[in-house]
Amino acid sequence: MSVLDNVDASTNLAKNNELQLLVFRVSENHESAFYAINVFKTREVVESRNHFLTQIPSAHPLLEGTIILRGIQIPILNLPAWLGIKLKKEDIAKSNILICDFNGIIIGLRIMSAYRVIKKNWNDMHAPDGYRLKEDGLVMNDTRLEDGSLCLILDYEKLLSDVIPQALVNVLDDVEDIKHLTIPDKLKNGTVLIAEDSRTAQKALTQIFAHADIDMQLFNNGKKLVDYVISLGDKASDIPAIITDIEMPEMSGFTVIQILKANPNTKNIPIIVNSSMTGENNKREAQDLGANGFIDKTKSHNIIPLIVETMQAVNK
Repeated sequence: MSVLDNVDASTNLAKNNELQLLVFRVSENHESAFYAINVFKTREVVESRNHFLTQIPSAHPLLEGTIILRGIQIPILNLPAWLGIKLKKEDIAKSNILICDFNGIIIGLRIMSAYRVIKKNWNDMHAPDGYRLKEDGLVMNDTRLEDGSLCLILDYEKLLSDVIPQALVNVLDDVEDIKHLTIPDKLKNGTVLIAEDSRTAQKALTQIFAHADIDMQLFNNGKKLVDYVISLGDKASDIPAIITDIEMPEMSGFTVIQILKANPNTKNIPIIVNSSMTGENNKREAQDLGANGFIDKTKSHNIIPLIVETMQAVNK
């Protein structure tokens, strides 16, 4: 039986501010850290030795090559090397490949072994400031396993931006279109609030809003955004729009939507989900909870037109 069998539905988890993580190791060294990834970004784990690796000339050093899996050509990224760990030849022969899906971009991450799936509340996910001190930080947050072992959640979007930048958002894609938009006064004179914990995504959104000459304020997780909005009281109605990721420590984007849509002072603020978890279940859940829009992170360059469109729809 695969470690990915018997995974709960994402919609049930969302309602309880929970997530499920696939825990894995990248080294045979049992003193090495555990790492984890949201199971809804994973497809399966396959044995490396069963798949022929085709190398790509002049590729990024972390892009080992590609494999063919069920007719799909999948790039393989050397996750241990990204973390500064060099695997021996015998380790590589025993390693596994974790097949992941980011916004429909299928990649393989080399890992040593999949450990198991665990369920966590977002309150149990921590993002120490130390992880954010450097622009090139690889860790986003952490949690603890039952035996007290530390388990690190990495900024996989940063890995993608380092190795396959063309797979992520091009912040300049929509610059010309934005120039022809009629920006509502409330948006032009207001500040859009954004809950996003990925430094890579934060950087992209900052550039997009700067190009559009629209003010924004970033929060490193959903709880910080909600606490700020609630503190505004009646003045919260001045907020032109809110953008939230789904996966964040302390409070998920789904919980952000639930709380703000249930509050009389904030229920009419347009909320747009900007996420790499683009499955139909997640989109449906966001809509059912009251989100006014949903955009894939790889298409974040379209966020300003979507905000304008959403504000117009809400104000009709």
